[in-house]
Amino acid sequence: MLYDLHRAATHANLPLIATPMSREVEQLLRGRIESNALKQKPTTRAGVMITGGGYQGKTETICEICAGFEDDWVELHRYLNPAALAGMRDMHAPVAYVQTPVTAKPKSTCKAILNFFGADTKNMDLPDLVRHVAASLNDHGTKALVLDDITRLRMHRADDQDVLDLIRAFMSMHVTLVLIGVDIPGSGLLREGRHDPGTGQWVFPPSHNVKVHGLEPTQTERRFDLIELDRFRYTTDEQITAWTAHLTGVEQHLRLMNAAPGMLTAGTMPEYLFRRTDGVVGLLERLIEDGCRHAITTSTETLTEPLLDNIVVSLNGAPGRDATAGEVPNVPATAQKAAGQTGSKKPGQRRNTVFDDHGPASGTGA
Repeated sequence: MLYDLHRAATHANLPLIATPMSREVEQLLRGRIESNALKQKPTTRAGVMITGGGYQGKTETICEICAGFEDDWVELHRYLNPAALAGMRDMHAPVAYVQTPVTAKPKSTCKAILNFFGADTKNMDLPDLVRHVAASLNDHGTKALVLDDITRLRMHRADDQDVLDLIRAFMSMHVTLVLIGVDIPGSGLLREGRHDPGTGQWVFPPSHNVKVHGLEPTQTERRFDLIELDRFRYTTDEQITAWTAHLTGVEQHLRLMNAAPGMLTAGTMPEYLFRRTDGVVGLLERLIEDGCRHAITTSTETLTEPLLDNIVVSLNGAPGRDATAGEVPNVPATAQKAAGQTGSKKPGQRRNTVFDDHGPASGTGA
């Protein structure tokens, strides 16, 4: 029982495996945070926006990158805040992570940031909250402020427009703003900005709330780099190789008695797993985790297509996810459901599947 419990814990905590898409994000984000952290000039730090679909590992990837920066930064300064005053309590937090409230308002957004630092937010009006946010970021030596689920903001709501203006004002606090969201280009957050083809950055007008909250801007425009953490594709040889390499990395961490080499990569298994997950790493992790538990429970001790056909991945009611903001993706149907929708095939008839950028499509195959 203890051994099976250990295996279940292993499968529930599969390590984050780097992908070609995550490496591109890491190169941009790590470089931007480090460059801004080393700046001494009183200029506004350029920010980064990370977009992508739901369950594609955006939060996990960004937190891993920021954690790596934080480890290196605190080690560089011997685990002390270099800006702390002598005799004062040294609370060093190079990276702050905050989730955007579902129904965000300027006050609730400031309180969410202050809650990360454990600050008391009682009986504060908005100007006081903004000043405390600026003081907390400075006093804790914060170099990067991560705001997750930013696409919960709806630009047709006045409160959400005020929150976006407030977020732009945060850029004058000498921190790197990292905004994470689902389909940021299609959410309306960039509606007021313009894309500069020369620099590849999105340029925004100055915040309307700057003067109201007493934050003087250090430049007239705010800039963000937008990068997408995309799902896997299954069209070209290079894309298929990347998907298979990822499955090889996952396979090495599975603890099943009858697991043979190539359990996830041999035969038609890579194509099957892509069809079941549409190349979304979060859905793949969910399918593998539930499949391993089922394999242990039934004493099968290996993953096969018939076994995985019995696993239904359901994301209904996922905790902490706002479905209206696109945080819950569509889950591809299982083989049985797909067969029921397309009709039964004749004995001996073989159905091939062709994958394009929009997912699986029935065809003749190559």
